[in-house]
Amino acid sequence: MLIDNSNMTNENPSSLPNPTENRDNNLVLGQLTSGQLWMVNSRRRNGLIIYKQFYAEFAGPGAAVGSFFDVDSNQVLPVGELSLISPEDQEERQKAYLIRRQWIRLTHQLTDNPIPSQRAQMILNQFDNYFGANTVAKIPDEAFALMVGVLPQTVSLLRQGMSIAV
Repeated sequence: MLIDNSNMTNENPSSLPNPTENRDNNLVLGQLTSGQLWMVNSRRRNGLIIYKQFYAEFAGPGAAVGSFFDVDSNQVLPVGELSLISPEDQEERQKAYLIRRQWIRLTHQLTDNPIPSQRAQMILNQFDNYFGANTVAKIPDEAFALMVGVLPQTVSLLRQGMSIAV
């Protein structure tokens, strides 16, 4: 089965959510929390920000999503033109698990920095380098903040180009 949400966009992250986006996001969330294993399509520049109770994770191309990883998810935010596919065999599942761990490790490396503004700047830079400025502009400050453990205001100030006193 393929879940393809390439029509999902959020032109203004601070605007009210589009009802179609909410329905599509709820569909993806339902798939993740069902316990079934999915994989972010590695043939596309896409991913999924997965909100948990107190933090958010990013699962990029090739990463496993759903199954036991995400039964506690409460919201999702597609990044790029999201495409989820079902792994075809055990080998593909194993590879997807390893890739999910790599995405988690990358985020963990960013959060090792004790200075919040630097953590926020690094996650913004990572996403900008991988997805481009247009895609990054569509992602709410709160999503980045929850991924690296900073206040949304820190992300907002960095996006505005203001310096933050350390």
